[in-house]
This record gives sequence, C-alpha cells and structure tokens, in this order.
Amino acid sequence: MGIISEFKEFLKEYKVIGLAVALIIGLASVALINSVVNNLIMPVITPFIPGGAWQTATFSIGPIVIGWGALLGAIINFIIIAFAVFLIAKYALKEEKVGKK
Repeated sequence: MGIISEFKEFLKEYKVIGLAVALIIGLASVALINSVVNNLIMPVITPFIPGGAWQTATFSIGPIVIGWGALLGAIINFIIIAFAVFLIAKYALKEEKVGKK
C-alpha cells in the first residue's frame, strides 16, 4: 500500500493532473490555431504569393530550393500561439508584468 500512497503524493505534489489538463487544452488550441491560419489567414495572403499556392511556394538559389510558403504558415502559427500564451499568462495568472521570477 506504500507505493500507491507515494504515487498519490507525487501526483499532488507535482500537480500532474493540472499539467495533463493544460497539455490537452494546449494541443487542442494548437489544432484550432493551425486551422485558423490554414483556412482563414493564408487564403487572404495567397493572392500575393506568386503561383498562388502558399503550401508549395518556393524560391531557388541555384540547386537549393527553399520552401518559404510552409515556413510562413509556421511562423504565423508560432506568433499566434506565443501571443495566446502571453495573454493567458498575463490575464489568467493576474500578473502585472509577465517576466522572470
């Protein structure tokens, strides 16, 4: 019975359940943000991309081909996710200024 009580204490001490819930919500929000970027933001940007297909937009430097369209989508995803995390840290945690402690 000792190992079970130690395990329960571990779960409580390190707040593993809260961490698991945060991970699940985080993964769901990443999927939502990916969908927003892929289905709302990038179609607006697509007319400004030569060739019109942002997922496959590339440019070549000699034999090197760089896929900048997918990189642009990933950068937009990152910016939105980083901003969402900032807002959560600022408002949900009631911090005056987000910073190191």
